[in-house]
Amino acid sequence: MKNIAIIGSGISGLTAAYLLSKKHKVTVFEKNDYIGGHTATVDIEKDGKPYVIDTGFIVFNDKTYPNYLALLDEIGIGKQATEMSFSVHNCQTGLEYNGHNLNSLFAQRSNLLKPTFWILVKEILRFNKICKSIFEHDTYLPGLTLGEFLNDNKFSDFFAEHYILPMGAAIWSSSLAQMEEFEFRFFVQFFHHHGLLNIADRPQWYVVPNGSRSYITPLIEAFKDRLHLNANITGITRQDNKIHLHFVNDTSNDSTSNKQTIVQTFDEVVIACHSDQALALLLDATEDEESLLSSMPYSENSVILHTDISLLPDRELAWASWNYQLSQDREKAASVTYNMNILQGLKSDHTFCVTLNPKQDIDPTKILREFTYHHPIFSSESIRAQRQRDLICGRNQTHFAGAYWHNGFHEDGVRSAVEVAKRFDCYLDAFADKTD
Repeated sequence: MKNIAIIGSGISGLTAAYLLSKKHKVTVFEKNDYIGGHTATVDIEKDGKPYVIDTGFIVFNDKTYPNYLALLDEIGIGKQATEMSFSVHNCQTGLEYNGHNLNSLFAQRSNLLKPTFWILVKEILRFNKICKSIFEHDTYLPGLTLGEFLNDNKFSDFFAEHYILPMGAAIWSSSLAQMEEFEFRFFVQFFHHHGLLNIADRPQWYVVPNGSRSYITPLIEAFKDRLHLNANITGITRQDNKIHLHFVNDTSNDSTSNKQTIVQTFDEVVIACHSDQALALLLDATEDEESLLSSMPYSENSVILHTDISLLPDRELAWASWNYQLSQDREKAASVTYNMNILQGLKSDHTFCVTLNPKQDIDPTKILREFTYHHPIFSSESIRAQRQRDLICGRNQTHFAGAYWHNGFHEDGVRSAVEVAKRFDCYLDAFADKTD
């Protein structure tokens, strides 16, 4: 039995701890005063009625979340069907549509008479067809970006600006300009696996009943007594085939004389925080660790829970699960509003919205809660770093887990933890053959 430290209590850290605790002694350290990471469910009371609303991790599907689904089955957590529709609203022109069905596609009835909108529909079909063919025949051009692909295949600016770039920006919390620099191969593989190149036959999406936090309690049951919050880890060193975690024990708020360094020693460590945080903790980082982890940066995003429906399309028929507000600023971070009434099936006279980034556009009297989340930035450089993971993972008794190693989502956090657990022969049969 090994003594293993796990740093971080997001989905990656908790899954790693759950699996490894089956054969080893695990201790989890979390710098915050709560666990769960992006699993951030909050309790809201409005007009005397209680609501449970997710503000971070919200949805998963039956096709591309195999490891997460296996984990839910293992701990006895069910799922609630939802829809994953997508709308775009151009703040300058007023154009808006919701791609959920034919009726919502033409929620703005004047689009029926606009040739540019019909061309948009035609280009969506052409884009899907070309990308499917490229995926099936593996005919990617090395180093090609999404922007270059769109230009080479003569897709219109209208299609790029009103469909494919906003959709990508909404998925990865990025700007339109950043989406143009996305590696085309990575983009197509993701869209294909998630059924986004299909008009029909798309995955069934789900939410966790009563909020995504519901899975946390059963997940931590085996190691809850060895889960430490407010852990002030100042660094990690590796020496003599051991892991040394350095802490500051601050017994006074106004005197440095009472601060002492405490060192705890472990056999192995799983660093399950963001790539930049992981690198900052490594006091003896190798050249490979420095190179790879620094190539996978994160961006900061503001998230607001509110009831201001002005962030949704003007026409209620155009309201979707995900609603993208298009502006003229192509460098601006994605402005996406999640309609939580649709996603979580909430019954209320109020429409609860979770909006990514544009706080200044929200009526301050309708703001319920505010959060800051960080998301990985994907680029050709970061994707190259992902493919060299074996250079640092599992070396020096050090293991790295996090969604940044794959597509950046909850499934990817679970997948990265499963990949770590396999090194210790601590994975469930349900996970077998689901990490490729």
